[in-house]
Order: sequence, then structure tokens, then C-alpha cells
Amino acid sequence: MSDSIPISIYAVGMSLGILLSFSFSLCVVFGLIFPGATMYQAWLPLLPGVTWISWQSVLLGLVESFAYGWYVAVIFVPAWNFFSRRASA
Repeated sequence: MSDSIPISIYAVGMSLGILLSFSFSLCVVFGLIFPGATMYQAWLPLLPGVTWISWQSVLLGLVESFAYGWYVAVIFVPAWNFFSRRASA
């Protein structure tokens, strides 16, 4: 079997953080364009302190979304690297 190459926690953390922040931004824009759709009610419980809608709340939502991306990376990358090494051994 081939040697496994570990994935970078920085690359995954930044990628997921940006992806989730971008997704949050799209949800905010969608909610402003279509106020009757009430998409924001789905993510309000997941983002403590975020309300609908103010500049402070949007900034906090972006920061928390980015942090969630890093949280996933901190859990996922070491697990992936560990199990990837074991599978190739």
C-alpha cells in the first residue's frame, strides 16, 4: 500500500471557515431579498447571540460561522490523519 499524506489542519480550517461564512452571508442576503422565506430561523439557534438583523449580528454570525469551520477541522483532520495512517499500515 502507498504511504498516506496527512492533510493540513490549516487548509481544511480555512476552507471550511470561509465556506460556512460565505453560506451564512448568502442566507442573510436571501433573507433580505425574500423576507417571507424565514430561512434565518433555522440557523438562529446554532449561532448564539445572533438576532435578525443588525450589523453587529451579521458580524457575529460571520465570526461564529468561521469558528464552526475551524471546530470541524480541529476534530476531523487529526481523526482523518490517524485513521489514514492506520489504514495504510
